[in-house]
Amino acid sequence: MSGQLLPCNPREIGSLFLFEKLSPEQLGRLCAAGRVEGFEPGPVYTEGEPATCFYVMIEGTVVLSRRVGADDVEVTRTSQPGVYAGAMQAYLGDRVRQVYNNSMRVTEPTRFFVVPADTFASIMREWFPMAVHLLEGLFFGSKNTQRMIGQRERLLALGSLSAGLTHELNNPAAAAVRATSTLRERVAKMRHKLSIIASGPFPREQLAQLIEIQDRTAELVAKAPTLSPLEAADREDVLTDWLDDHGIPDGWRLAPTFVQAGLDIDWLDQVAAAVDEEILPGAVGWLNYTVETELLMDEIEDSTTRISHLVDAAKQYSQLDRAPYRMADVHELLDSTLLMLSGKIGQQIKVVKDYDRTLPKVPAYPAELNQVWTNLIDNAVSAINSAGSDGTLTVRTALDHDRLLVEFRDTGPGVPPEIRNRIFDPFFTTKPVGEGTGLGLDISWRIVVNKHHGSLQVESVPGDTRFQVLLPLTATDDETAPEESA
Repeated sequence: MSGQLLPCNPREIGSLFLFEKLSPEQLGRLCAAGRVEGFEPGPVYTEGEPATCFYVMIEGTVVLSRRVGADDVEVTRTSQPGVYAGAMQAYLGDRVRQVYNNSMRVTEPTRFFVVPADTFASIMREWFPMAVHLLEGLFFGSKNTQRMIGQRERLLALGSLSAGLTHELNNPAAAAVRATSTLRERVAKMRHKLSIIASGPFPREQLAQLIEIQDRTAELVAKAPTLSPLEAADREDVLTDWLDDHGIPDGWRLAPTFVQAGLDIDWLDQVAAAVDEEILPGAVGWLNYTVETELLMDEIEDSTTRISHLVDAAKQYSQLDRAPYRMADVHELLDSTLLMLSGKIGQQIKVVKDYDRTLPKVPAYPAELNQVWTNLIDNAVSAINSAGSDGTLTVRTALDHDRLLVEFRDTGPGVPPEIRNRIFDPFFTTKPVGEGTGLGLDISWRIVVNKHHGSLQVESVPGDTRFQVLLPLTATDDETAPEESA
């Protein structure tokens, strides 16, 4: 937006703190290179537009704002003469995309000294060459430092996730190995017991009936009910008495296996009716191996299924085989992240999922949202652990007007009011040295606000801290609506 051109007075320009050390010759050259413009209340420039001018306020009132989602958030309002804004990084030239980093408007008739960006850059390089070099070094050094520490932050998170995933995978893998070893032993004993039965003088009808009972037994094991400890103990006593009454040795050892498999007195009566009395102990022992074999195979299946689910969760978390931008179910993303972090969360923290499963999918970069969830969950766990006692992490989803809410609530000590407005700043951390880079919340804010056009906010009192992510339900105009994921 252009204003009204006004005369440029070198003495007035020299009164502004930015130019007060310049010589009369320099001030005259500055006036010749720039211009004074008057603006009526309204916008001067808009965030994201090409940065063409450097503005220094002579008199009036300016308001600077930043775009956060669909809102313009005021960051500065001042009437201080000499304040400046606009193409402040023009001296970097084409090495940096030259756009306005904020929006500026005036609330009353305001005069600015305005310098075109390329003129401002050449004056800076000619008059202040060493200062320009220093500024360039600070700018690019800060960018490189932030990028490198951001990469380290992601690597630290990946290391933590890898350790947790390894721990989670180790348990079912070890169980499967143990069960497989025991299964091999039980199958060998079952073959041996069957050979003894088969070599005896028993009618083929009895052997056939015993095989039929074996098949029915396998079916019963697959349908075994889950019993309470008290119910299981009562059934074990009943079965032990039956086995003792029928001369079966070590009945107390066999009974728990039969109860776990869902077998009862009726089943034992069927076995006893199918074979002669002298073969009954061997038949029961052989069927016991059958039951143990089925139970071990169930354990192996459960363990390998658990491993498969963990691998699927890792793929879901990493999004390696998915489109970077797509319609995503936040609950799938949250579940995969919680599973990946389960080792770090530990047993002492109770996790509550308060999901509204009716919520629609949202347009998102899922891998980056998973990074946000990771950072917020990690902070919640650290807060709870810092309190030195058990706590609860509640993950809630809900519809908040026209946006989807994802809330992480912890029962830690809370965020003190004096630092609450600084926790999203780069490199700000309350964790001990070596435990945090101070970029977790800054990265999360950038992903939610800049990349997803949402908002990230915190509400906190001791014992109840809530980080709230609000995501739009539809894609913005400047993004192509993603396709549904398969």
